[in-house]
Amino acid sequence: MRLTNYSDYALRSLIYLAVKPEPHLLANISDIADSYHISKSHLTKIIHQLGQLGYIESIRGKNGGIRLACAPRDINLGVLIKQIEPDFDLVECFATPVNVNERNPRSTGLPITLIDEVENQKAKTVGCVISPVCQLKGVFFEALTAFITVLEGYTLADIIDNQEELSQFLFL
Repeated sequence: MRLTNYSDYALRSLIYLAVKPEPHLLANISDIADSYHISKSHLTKIIHQLGQLGYIESIRGKNGGIRLACAPRDINLGVLIKQIEPDFDLVECFATPVNVNERNPRSTGLPITLIDEVENQKAKTVGCVISPVCQLKGVFFEALTAFITVLEGYTLADIIDNQEELSQFLFL
């Protein structure tokens, strides 16, 4: 399993905001992008979504900027990843076709269930010929579930407990 750069940059942005020396002061996207040497335009989209999800507070205007909207202990990594990762399709048979006439099952951000996958097979929408009887997808589903479960056991506070060390790298 590999998370997208989008998820990576979202986590890095939250780390930056959580460890900045004066948390009450606002940061800006350029500061974060410069600290990590990443694209400001790409980061802008990520910060916008994190704001929509309630993780970041944005203040507009001349002296505006961004800051965490909640305490690091209230930001669960598993919940965050399920909200921002576009899919959890480890293998082809996990893919869920989207019918424009139906609600998108991905909108919850949860991994596809085996029940959903079986229904997709009945519709003959996935290409693997052994998918209806393949036991490998169950192994992958179990691994994916374990991955998400581990992430759900951590918060942003857990990964910034070395705040002083992180600050040395981010705020030179």
